[in-house]
Amino acid sequence: MDIQLINIGFGNIVSANRIIAIVSPESAPIKRLITEARDRGQLVDATYGRRTRAVIITDSSHIVLSAIQPETVAHRFVINKEGS
Repeated sequence: MDIQLINIGFGNIVSANRIIAIVSPESAPIKRLITEARDRGQLVDATYGRRTRAVIITDSSHIVLSAIQPETVAHRFVINKEGS
């Protein structure tokens, strides 16, 4: 199994193999998920101080915040999958 990486903006990269979901941060349940991950120490903020536009949920219960749109991350994910 080869490692596939996805650029989530500003030079930050996550492992595509570990991603479960890419969602918008607008709903209350996702905001609660972010707060709980922050409390557990499993939140990775990759926004560089910008507005959070995508929340990436991994299979290890880590939550990654990105400043690029979920559609953009998903598109990069699909392109990466097709390229392998």
